[in-house]
Amino acid sequence: MSAEVIYGKQLAEELRLEMKEEIAELSKEGVHPKLVVVIVGEDPASKSYVKGKQRASEKIGMDSDLIELSEETSEEELLHIINRLNEDETVHGILVQLPLPQQIDEQNVIEAIDPSKDVDGFHPINAGRMLTGKETFYPCTPFGILVMLKRAKVSIEGKHVVIIGRSNLVGKPVGQLLLNEHATVTHCHSRTKNLREHTKRADILIVAAGKAGLITGEDISEGTVVIDVGVNRVDGKLTGDVDFESAKEKASYITPVPKGVGPMTITMLLHNTIKAAKWIDQK
Repeated sequence: MSAEVIYGKQLAEELRLEMKEEIAELSKEGVHPKLVVVIVGEDPASKSYVKGKQRASEKIGMDSDLIELSEETSEEELLHIINRLNEDETVHGILVQLPLPQQIDEQNVIEAIDPSKDVDGFHPINAGRMLTGKETFYPCTPFGILVMLKRAKVSIEGKHVVIIGRSNLVGKPVGQLLLNEHATVTHCHSRTKNLREHTKRADILIVAAGKAGLITGEDISEGTVVIDVGVNRVDGKLTGDVDFESAKEKASYITPVPKGVGPMTITMLLHNTIKAAKWIDQK
């Protein structure tokens, strides 16, 4: 048995074509979805990611602006810019690239963004709406994972989902999204004892620990669906948290790194921005 590989890159391209058509239709109605990304500092990974967002926006015909600020920018200055974007009716989505320099409190910044423009899905109001199963903006990586599972026709209801990682960006929200889909969810993390006992019982295993090769084929059971969210650089190459070669021999479905979950994150950001534009237009 060898797993069917779920290529997020291919699915992302299909979804972006659909979005391009949707933006063309919205444009005829005078609605022009616009995303503004704010980046503070010179972090190479953040800069590369932001450029990817801009390229993706341009390809589907979405308006996109980038505000680049110096490493020395104060929290007060950043909050002033966010407030200005909140009030700008032409802006539908606001994203502040994380991480931020140490002089800026990330939570203060997240909470300053208008929840109706919070296309990252991190504002406490949107997190609360997700928790209670209400319509809202879902965090992009967890949302991308959910869409990948559904497009691959993986059954979620009643299945045992094991998540390794409990970050606010991925681990916690993806668990909530799958709980909302009627899965039984177990969260594991760095202090979980006997990790293999948990992973062996998983119908769906989501690994977001940030540790290369954490999970191998020996850690999973036959037929497990494996979603690898890890992004690690080993000997100059990108690799996930799962040893792909050994895991694919036992899994039913598996995502690779790269070309797996990553491309879906930006795609769901574009989806959320279009959604925000439609919501604001309907007000």
